[in-house]
Amino acid sequence: MTADLLHAMVKTDVTDIAFPDETFDFIYCSHVLEHVEEDEKALREMRRILRVGGCAIFQVPITAEKTFRDPTIVDLQKRFEVFGDPGHVRRYGPDFSACLSDNGFEVETFGVEDLMEKKEAKRMGLAGSANQEVLFFCRR
Repeated sequence: MTADLLHAMVKTDVTDIAFPDETFDFIYCSHVLEHVEEDEKALREMRRILRVGGCAIFQVPITAEKTFRDPTIVDLQKRFEVFGDPGHVRRYGPDFSACLSDNGFEVETFGVEDLMEKKEAKRMGLAGSANQEVLFFCRR
């Protein structure tokens, strides 16, 4: 299943996923959560639909020393100024790993360069800049 915005097989709200508990063995969530108001609710939903023993890979832009959110910022220009993109609702820091743990995942982090050559990572869309090169590998 894919729940991408453009060419999805299934369109779903990541904070209310319409699948039963423990449906999937694997989840890949790349550059989604920084756009989701209730990111922790989305994480709990993804954990819910992940089978025990299943794994998930999360990738978010790490652009702050500590995760920063301000739900009062709704103006798109102001979001661009504060979060670096008008569609973003927060800036993540390295503490994203703790957020994953707090929502029930066992977490390991990898640099993309630990897993493959930079050229291959770029081809696969896993690396574009330094803040996109961390993969959060999670198990339920």
